[in-house]
Amino acid sequence: MGNRRAFLQATAAAGLGIAVPGLAQAQAAGDTFRIGLMAVKSGPLASGGIDMERALNLFLAERGQMMAGRKVQVFAVDAGGKAPEARAKVAELCEVQKIHALLGPQTAIELMALDEVTRSHRLPLVSTAAAEDVTQRKANPWLVRPTASSAQTSHVLADYCARTLKYKRMALVADDFPYGHETAAGFQRVFEESGGRIVQKIYSPLVTPDYSDAVAQLRKVDGVFLAFAGSNGFRFIRQFAEAGLRGKLPLVGSMTSLDESVLRNMGDEALGIHTASWYSADLATPANAKFAPDFRKAHGYDPGFYAAAMYISAEVLESALKSAGSAASDPQALMAALRKAHAQTLRGAVRFDDYGNAVGDVHIRRVERKEGRLVNAVVKTYPNVSQFWTHNAKQFLANPVYSREWPPARNLES
Repeated sequence: MGNRRAFLQATAAAGLGIAVPGLAQAQAAGDTFRIGLMAVKSGPLASGGIDMERALNLFLAERGQMMAGRKVQVFAVDAGGKAPEARAKVAELCEVQKIHALLGPQTAIELMALDEVTRSHRLPLVSTAAAEDVTQRKANPWLVRPTASSAQTSHVLADYCARTLKYKRMALVADDFPYGHETAAGFQRVFEESGGRIVQKIYSPLVTPDYSDAVAQLRKVDGVFLAFAGSNGFRFIRQFAEAGLRGKLPLVGSMTSLDESVLRNMGDEALGIHTASWYSADLATPANAKFAPDFRKAHGYDPGFYAAAMYISAEVLESALKSAGSAASDPQALMAALRKAHAQTLRGAVRFDDYGNAVGDVHIRRVERKEGRLVNAVVKTYPNVSQFWTHNAKQFLANPVYSREWPPARNLES
């Protein structure tokens, strides 16, 4: 175990580019705040995980590896988006590295797997992942999420498609895993409540190198909503264009389907596609006016969902550390400070509802070309969006969690 511990410490520091001379002495010091970072570094989700790590590296470098006057030590782990590995690695971070807080994870699968671990170890978690029920029916008291639930931005885009774009019939194409299910279900609910109809639903495996079958199945509709993570949106849209459908079937997408982390690899096939998110590299907030250019200068491309999520998570954690003061090493005091946080961040002001989920602005974005690169230009902002949309929270929670089966697909056309 000692060799494994030394290896994790060394690789965590190296992976984040953090200089930590005298690592053992620093860990023993009472004023060192120890953070776990969980991000996927391989497979179709790797681009997001790499961006998360880079953003945290940038945040700490700007502050001399400090938060609220305390030296920070980071332990980075990769569970590969798998539930058993996520549970085991976070348990080890708690029991061996004695972390005070966890940032991440990246996927809904990992987040749901960590529910019992964070409760049993009383581990404050600032989550990137968007699994619905951890801030709803099974709300975890050891968690805050400064980004959004899976469907929070989908609700907004569905409203925009129905009321502004005037779509009446739409198809859904989504990754066949919890995030894809929840994102698509939230879109379906609000679109149909607004008078539209979802007439086709297509789910594809998370690891899908070829989307030609899905593209070939698409019906003639007013628009197609995409719910993809990682590089899957890039591959689908490329094959959609190669099939000659660009300009014939309008595409709209979830907050990660055309994330900046994949948009940089795309061409004209992405132009004009609308998405909804709480962030854009083009967002005009004071903090983002510095962060986005600094990230672009360091890495040669715009930050997107995953980079911004990690930077905002660090901003929220730092705000809570300042508020908790000398009590920040106590998990209960830190968690109380996190729940009460009203942090000014890249996305603007962030506050949390009674379930630990962010309430904040959500933006409709359109892919445009700017200064020779593709950007998600903000075209409309919906202020103070709740994870419950416009529904009463108790009535919302009386329904099943979003899934492939709920809400029922009553308007599918055979």
